[in-house]
Amino acid sequence: MANLLKSPKEIKNIAVAGKILAKILKILEKEIKVSIPLKKLDSLVYQLSKKYGVQPAFLGYRPDAASRPFGASICASLNDVIVHGLPNNYKLQSGDILKIDFGVEYRENGKSFFADSAFTVGLGKVSKEAKILIKATKMALEKAVKVAKPGNTLGDIGYAVERVARENKLSVLRELTGHGTGLALHEDPIIYNFGEKGRGMVLKPGMVLAIEPMLSTGSSGIIQRPDESWATADGGLSAHFEHTIVITERGQKVLT
Repeated sequence: MANLLKSPKEIKNIAVAGKILAKILKILEKEIKVSIPLKKLDSLVYQLSKKYGVQPAFLGYRPDAASRPFGASICASLNDVIVHGLPNNYKLQSGDILKIDFGVEYRENGKSFFADSAFTVGLGKVSKEAKILIKATKMALEKAVKVAKPGNTLGDIGYAVERVARENKLSVLRELTGHGTGLALHEDPIIYNFGEKGRGMVLKPGMVLAIEPMLSTGSSGIIQRPDESWATADGGLSAHFEHTIVITERGQKVLT
């Protein structure tokens, strides 16, 4: 348990990473519009990262189940692609559902501190189904963050996400999870987007968690594509939202 708990000094630096990340994503979100190439969004994020003194944490990172390091600053995943989409020359079109996932590495006195966040936007005229999906996935994150407090459990977080999915007739993409973060990009514990109230690891002050609901309009099945992105197995639309939070004595604090 000890290695899961961050010191006040570590949390302070992780919060700096989170603040910079949030600033970059706020600028990026304003640039997302029909006809812009995904590579241009990626280039903007890389430039902003350098400007604000952080390193894009995904660039050169090799996730589990990947055969090669990731080659961009952001994950840009479209429509049925859920995560790990590699930005290319594709120009966004009306009706697209775009997921942006971004992590930063902030260095202080030779040590690295990480934060991770994601959001989903609909471009132009999107379907009613897509609007419900995006709204519900964002709500799932909000509900999950709300129950992430001392004395509650990882099962409470998963239950909160799963309940929102069920109420909106959506599927939880069960094989894709949240995670601990802070001193490395991905740390223990694994945070499932389903679960039972009161089950699993008990949350304690000092834990830094990346909570990230991923929901679909279709089934819960996923496939890995040749570019190593993950997509829904049946072509259903997907949405993804994520915040890095710290568990505090009083509850929780969103760092991104």
